[in-house]
Amino acid sequence: MAFLLVSGAVVYGWLFTDLPSIDRLQAGLALPSTRIYDRNGQLLYEILPPEGGRNTALALTDIPDHCLKAVIATEDANFYSHAGVDIAGILRALWINVRGGEVIAGGSTITQQVVRNLLFDPEQRAERSLRRKLRESVLALQLQAAYTKDEVLALYLNQSYFGNLAYGIEAASRAYFGKPAQELSLSECSLLAGLVQSPATYDPLTNLQAAEDRRDLVLDLMVNNQYITAAEAALAKQDTLQFASSPFPIKAPHFVMAVWKQLQREYPDELYSGGLEVTTTVDLNWQTNAESVVRQQLNALNNPTVAGKAPANARNAALVAIDPFNGQVLTMLGSPDYFDESIDGAVNAALALRQPGSALKPFTYAAAFDPSKPEPWTAATMLLDIKTPFVTRKLQSYTPLNFGLVEHGPSLAREALASSFNIPAVITLEHIGIATLVELLKKAGVETLAQNTNVDLAITLGGGEVRLLDLVQAYSIFPNGGSRVQPTLILKVADHNGNVLYQWQPASNTPVIDPRVAYIITDILSDNGARIPGFGTNNALNIGRPAAAKTGTTTDFRDNWIVGYTPNLVVGVWVGNADNTPMVNVTGVTGAAPIWNAFIRDVLIGQPEVPFSVPEGIVHYTICATSGLLPTAECPLTKDEVFIESTVPTQPDNLYQTFVIDRQTGFLATDETPRENLLSQVFLVLPQEARDWGLRNGIRPPPQGAPVQITDRQQGLRLLAPDPYTIFQISPLTPPDTQRLRLTVAAPPDTRTITYVMDGEVIGEANAAPWVVWWQLALGEHELTATATLGDGTQQTSAPIPFEVTNYVQP
Repeated sequence: MAFLLVSGAVVYGWLFTDLPSIDRLQAGLALPSTRIYDRNGQLLYEILPPEGGRNTALALTDIPDHCLKAVIATEDANFYSHAGVDIAGILRALWINVRGGEVIAGGSTITQQVVRNLLFDPEQRAERSLRRKLRESVLALQLQAAYTKDEVLALYLNQSYFGNLAYGIEAASRAYFGKPAQELSLSECSLLAGLVQSPATYDPLTNLQAAEDRRDLVLDLMVNNQYITAAEAALAKQDTLQFASSPFPIKAPHFVMAVWKQLQREYPDELYSGGLEVTTTVDLNWQTNAESVVRQQLNALNNPTVAGKAPANARNAALVAIDPFNGQVLTMLGSPDYFDESIDGAVNAALALRQPGSALKPFTYAAAFDPSKPEPWTAATMLLDIKTPFVTRKLQSYTPLNFGLVEHGPSLAREALASSFNIPAVITLEHIGIATLVELLKKAGVETLAQNTNVDLAITLGGGEVRLLDLVQAYSIFPNGGSRVQPTLILKVADHNGNVLYQWQPASNTPVIDPRVAYIITDILSDNGARIPGFGTNNALNIGRPAAAKTGTTTDFRDNWIVGYTPNLVVGVWVGNADNTPMVNVTGVTGAAPIWNAFIRDVLIGQPEVPFSVPEGIVHYTICATSGLLPTAECPLTKDEVFIESTVPTQPDNLYQTFVIDRQTGFLATDETPRENLLSQVFLVLPQEARDWGLRNGIRPPPQGAPVQITDRQQGLRLLAPDPYTIFQISPLTPPDTQRLRLTVAAPPDTRTITYVMDGEVIGEANAAPWVVWWQLALGEHELTATATLGDGTQQTSAPIPFEVTNYVQP
């Protein structure tokens, strides 16, 4: 008796000492994955817990019946009839395996496997001993007494390891077949059921034949257990399995990474342990469309079909689409291929800083149109698109040029913006001031320029760096009536139990510009006629429905852009190279615009055309098409223009002026001119800054001595040449007396003489327009002024212009 008692105590201690409690079952569960979905519930990605795998628990009712039966037939045919340990099943498995010459059926019950997986540590699981088997059986009996059969089966199917970092049948279904478990076929269920015993051995992604053989054995076991017929099994064996392109592929990877980063900031604890369910703003169908369109356009650019046209060397592109009223990001493509290291594909170009080219011009004009400012400009404000020198903050000469080096002369703001003329944009920026533009952009969402202390007049042509997402956000102020929206990536966050941790709610938007200004900018950017001088009649900015767009191209074709919008969608595209190498003759209208055009057409198919809404206070007036002022009898061409009611022009046109000439001589008529020779003729009287441009373009000036009405925007005497702060060089290859500088001025009315003074000494006089004097270059730093002597004997002196002359230096 003593021996039996002692032996029993020893056996009890040997068996039950440190035996885990089934109360610890929850601690052994695989941590649920955080799952990121698109706005329509399509899975984008699962974030793994550290040192774990993907896991999403399903209710037993959400798992196909074929999967349940396949697992039971393979692992535990008597599952619903034993108490947790099946002696008959162990003997049956032993017999099947002996006959098959390999391990076909498991000896442990499903309950025992749950115990082993969830209550034993890895070392105990790997131990092959009688003690571990007996302890496993004891715990299996306890577990089965505490849980129902369905609960145990659900634990097994949701916690078993299926290989490729997949814990549970839902994760396995997505890992191998790229779809939810509810969509699994009989053949697919059988393959997964066969994996549990040895995932590495039967991995279909590395050993398809072994996996299919294993599947066929599972199907035979299901027939033996009368779960399916032999005919069903034969049909399932013939199925061609379609596997996912990669285990757990990531969709919309750049967008997912941006969401992941936000989750790390806002849910650092729950992200890897709480199994978050994250619904985002992106539309996966739109995202897929963007990927396709971008790849097609890059392929077309780099493989031109036109004979003699060079490949464009355009390897990268990005696209962002947002809702302009709530800021929801509907598409974010950061590169054509996230996994292509040769193009730095993992870099999200939608969030990278790049130079925007002319894409900032609408904001420059929007600031100039502000009706709260004194004497606001309008879409009819005339600007001179001619070579114009400017002085930068660093006191350097800056002379912007148009694309193609073309000058268009007098241009209204509408045409200048729609056709993206550079010179008028810089004139406008100088008028409003750099700080005004930077502040407007900051309020609209582009804050990087405010952090750049080196920005200068070139900023309106792209002389700064912005992010595509920020620029698209900023453009939203135009279709939404002038208010800033905040880009939003996430709509809802819930934990794995369904508790909502965050729910997106519409926020009140902050007004940035007058709604009427927003409409006028939109009206200009959607005006196909106004953009003809810059882009021609057939261009990619026309999508067949109301839409506004602006392109941008940087120096050496390193970046090109387009941001365009309909009344309810804003889309921006960037094309370039991540390593900043230049493309070959690719502009915004040939590189980025076709992507924008194709994408926006595709995603809006089936949606009704909606016009841009017109705010109160907008009126239409007829103007002279050249000056933008009220038409007169002399004005040969008029047009309709939109205005903010308080900014309608009140002055009549003054560019077209009538003078009486002598038809015989072409000179101004005098009292001696015979009546039959008198001819009234209308002349286009250009501002003096455009005098040379007019002569080059065949515009005949009024006859000498005609009493012209000065049409200059600026008044008073001012030097037009040379450009201020310019450095001129004397060439050793050319005779010195041929290296001369042309001096000219814009003079007030009734000027009789212009005297030029260089460094305090008179160097020449001119007695008639265009008041030209030639000066031979002389080394040194110089300061030039001009003095006008008027008809009444009074004088005006111009502001000085500094410049420098040096010897030519061989580069």
